[in-house]
Amino acid sequence: MMNIDVEPLRSMGLQPAIAQQAIALAAAHGLNHARLVRLVALHRETLRLHDGRTEREARAMPRLTRLLAEADDMLAVGDWVLAAEDAHGDCWVHARVPPLTHLVRRDADGRRHPVVSNVDTALLVMGLDADFNPRRLERFLALVQGSGVQPVIVLSKADSVPDAATLYCRIQELRARMPAGAEMIAVDTRDTDCVERLAHHLGEGRTLVLMGSSGAGKSTLTNTLLGAALQDTGAVRESDGRGQHTTTARTLFRLAGGACVIDTPGLRALRPDADAADVAATFDDIARLAPACRFRNCAHQGEPGCAVREGVDDDRLRNYHKLLREARRDTMSALERQQQVALWKARGREGRTRLKMKRGES
Repeated sequence: MMNIDVEPLRSMGLQPAIAQQAIALAAAHGLNHARLVRLVALHRETLRLHDGRTEREARAMPRLTRLLAEADDMLAVGDWVLAAEDAHGDCWVHARVPPLTHLVRRDADGRRHPVVSNVDTALLVMGLDADFNPRRLERFLALVQGSGVQPVIVLSKADSVPDAATLYCRIQELRARMPAGAEMIAVDTRDTDCVERLAHHLGEGRTLVLMGSSGAGKSTLTNTLLGAALQDTGAVRESDGRGQHTTTARTLFRLAGGACVIDTPGLRALRPDADAADVAATFDDIARLAPACRFRNCAHQGEPGCAVREGVDDDRLRNYHKLLREARRDTMSALERQQQVALWKARGREGRTRLKMKRGES
């Protein structure tokens, strides 16, 4: 049976469930000589692994890469893996321990891209300056919903808000759009007070991930939690408040209290890998109001007597419908998508024809 050096791995966020799965996986694949390590950084060709004492470079076995690709998956920062050296002293990753949690986004073509694995808390960072965008925050919440990861909304750059009344109004605006019970804090990410306010998420064995747009203050908060300036930070553009993508790779760091934090680059485009149920959980106010609609099958779009349209902000409702369309599209087969595109094109042609007839054009 594979031996696991538990004590140093606790500082990497090792949990008993992961250790048990690793032992079973090693026995099933004849990897009792391998070591359990955590993936702390992922580059184009290589991986960075940590065993709680030392960090080293490794590569994934082609067979593992192929198996993950066939499952529409790939390795992600935060994964626990079984690694072993070959006769030449090179380190190879032979297997991935099934993650307890796994955050995934999709690109514009619907392809899945893992963000991080085995995290307990997602700190969703949004600036109270020009970065303030409730619709984007709703997308981050949809990404986390249903994953088993606890979302915490961190409103950064509280020091940039001119007065307490403005800060209160912005927080109340967000609370009206956030799921019931969602934790939210407003902070200056440079202030060490952040550590105390997040202390209940920083226990030994816990892993946090910071997500948000570029320039929101994720790397600044990472440095504050670490108590050292390990991550590069940069100023935002004055014209639109956007960051310069100073952080270019996801990296896992150990904190002094035994927790781990993963800093991530700002996402240029965010399309959650969420189903309709996850979207509904993000917009729980819509679910609460829906039973009061006049019609049982109300789509909350143009129907009379719609309690949702009367009680939910128009911008929030539009974002809900957009996320719902994306979620439904992701569950379609390739043929169904082709049929939907053909239907849209046909409707477009019919609309143009009617417009020409109305204008008296041939």
